Amino acid sequence: MNQPYPTSLKRLSILLLCATLVLLIKCHTTSTQSKPVLASTVPNHQLWTKLLQKHVESSGFVNYKGFIQDSSALNLYLRTLQAGVPDPNTWTQEEQLAYWINAYNAYTIKLIVNKYPLKSIKDLNSTIAIPFVNTIWDRRFFTLGGRKYSLNKIEHEILRKKFHEPRIHFAINCASVSCPVLRREAYTAAKLEQQLSEQAITFINDPTKNQLSSGNPKLSSIFNWFGSDFKKDGSIISFINRYSSISIKEDASVEYLEYDWRLNEQ
Repeated sequence: MNQPYPTSLKRLSILLLCATLVLLIKCHTTSTQSKPVLASTVPNHQLWTKLLQKHVESSGFVNYKGFIQDSSALNLYLRTLQAGVPDPNTWTQEEQLAYWINAYNAYTIKLIVNKYPLKSIKDLNSTIAIPFVNTIWDRRFFTLGGRKYSLNKIEHEILRKKFHEPRIHFAINCASVSCPVLRREAYTAAKLEQQLSEQAITFINDPTKNQLSSGNPKLSSIFNWFGSDFKKDGSIISFINRYSSISIKEDASVEYLEYDWRLNEQ
């Protein structure tokens, strides 16, 4: 007579089955979606800048109640993004990158505004949240160019996969305390290099995000989660040293800080 599975194994089996079903559904949905409409012109991001300067502190903390009051303006900006996604044949790399960073940040704000109040963006996860399967970042809750997108699709399938720019990790904001600060202006092609460098300097040297020392730095979990992105031209340490005010030894003993997922609210 077969022995019953332990409860923990039963739960694991159920989780794996659920994950498989969700992945199959996602793959089918993705394969049947039509290609998004391509925008012929680059949208004006000035309205997004006005909203950020009005509702984001210099520290990067956000006045979500203010965004709720300005929801009409936020929706107006989002409609400019919805008209069409970047055309890689006519848009420059900088124009495309700025569009996708702004879209990620604006829709993260929209997500929080729609569900406010809450203590953490993770409160919006399903009861059983499986990374890269059915978390809030995997939910396709907005449309660009007539096609459904999720925050993870923008981050992992577009920003990371197509642009190979590690500094995007300091530009996109996940509405959490440990995230890089939400910049108080839209990203634009003309200023993108300066903006990304400033974000890297700010994030890396922020003692609330990284505790730097020459021999035993305690780094943000971002450097652990996306380590491969920072190793394309050397080590993680060599990347950090480009922007750090403290020179870290290559053989330093690195630790990673616990991520604070509390809402980055004023």
